[in-house]
Amino acid sequence: MAYETLILGAGAAGMMCATRSGPGTLVIDHAKAPGEKIRISGGGRCNFTNMYASPENYLSQNPHFCKSAMARYTQWDFIELVDRHGIAWHEKTLGQLFCDGSAKQIVAMLVEEMKTAGADLWLQTSVTSVTHTADGFRVEVEREGKPQVLTARNLVIATGGKSIPKMGATGLAYDLARQFDLPLTDTRPGLVPFTFSEDRFKPLAGVALPARLSNERTSFDEALLFTHRGLSGPSVLQLSSYWREGEQISVNLIPETPVFDLLRSQRQEAGRKALTTELARHLPGRLVDFLAPKFDLKGRLADQSDAALRDLCDRLENWRLTPSGSEGYRTAEVTLGGIDTDALSSQTMETKTIPGLYAIGEAVDVTGWLGGYNFQWAWASGVAAGSAIAARR
Repeated sequence: MAYETLILGAGAAGMMCATRSGPGTLVIDHAKAPGEKIRISGGGRCNFTNMYASPENYLSQNPHFCKSAMARYTQWDFIELVDRHGIAWHEKTLGQLFCDGSAKQIVAMLVEEMKTAGADLWLQTSVTSVTHTADGFRVEVEREGKPQVLTARNLVIATGGKSIPKMGATGLAYDLARQFDLPLTDTRPGLVPFTFSEDRFKPLAGVALPARLSNERTSFDEALLFTHRGLSGPSVLQLSSYWREGEQISVNLIPETPVFDLLRSQRQEAGRKALTTELARHLPGRLVDFLAPKFDLKGRLADQSDAALRDLCDRLENWRLTPSGSEGYRTAEVTLGGIDTDALSSQTMETKTIPGLYAIGEAVDVTGWLGGYNFQWAWASGVAAGSAIAARR
């Protein structure tokens, strides 16, 4: 069966590409339904973009690569599409936009846009081989238990990364990159919880508070969540993308609270109170109990000198921890690294060495922050490739 364009992967980037690539486009995926990552994202409401999305919110060996695609298809363009389909949405925090209803609305919108554009969708279809030919590409697939051969002038790699394998994620994009001699940057889990040995924080599982997490490269002020296995929450997920194994991190438990001034004031008014009792007014009680033996939180407020209170606050502002690792691809929201951007055109997402071969979305070495940024990269890179393909018809 001959097609103009064959897109591997019915995720956010692949479906968006199909809405722009023109007639004769076929999207294939081994899943039972399209857009499975979209469906589960944002607690089922899909954090579909971010009002503040800009190139500064992305990690890549080439931080300039994403600028072209993102300038030509912005968050406002996607919001206009969502509005046109009558999907109600709201801003949650920090510019994060969610559906009022269900993430399935975004999937349905993309499927409808694909149909309008004349693209076909094959699900439960597995790729068995890909070959570059004089006329384009020959792709062997298995569909409904039967082998089929597809040919296409253009081939788009939109199969994502390795994150959340239970959703069907594989390393197909990297296998194809190696097959076609496209360079790869190191891949690792991103936006992922930290783990600590010996169930270190198990007594605190479920405790959450605002915090600032930092390393030598960056810091994030967002919620921190203690888990049975370690640390999670937005601040942790954000920092994880900038963290390397063996590195120490700093946790500021009181980033916006003037605890030193509050404790010193209370020392004058209620000096007979236990230090831990007063501290529990500003931090979760279970956390204070956990820290008491580690930070030597003993005695009454009246017993604490200014120097002692300052030392305590310094420790609360710079709690040094070394994660033993992360939870890995099992729970990682994204894959860092991927197909090296040096191999691609930032204008079209086409490979520089093989005409008609494109790579988009998470398969590429462009990774966004938590908060809708990775979806915006999927939309922008998909539009860039799809528009370039349509322009060449």
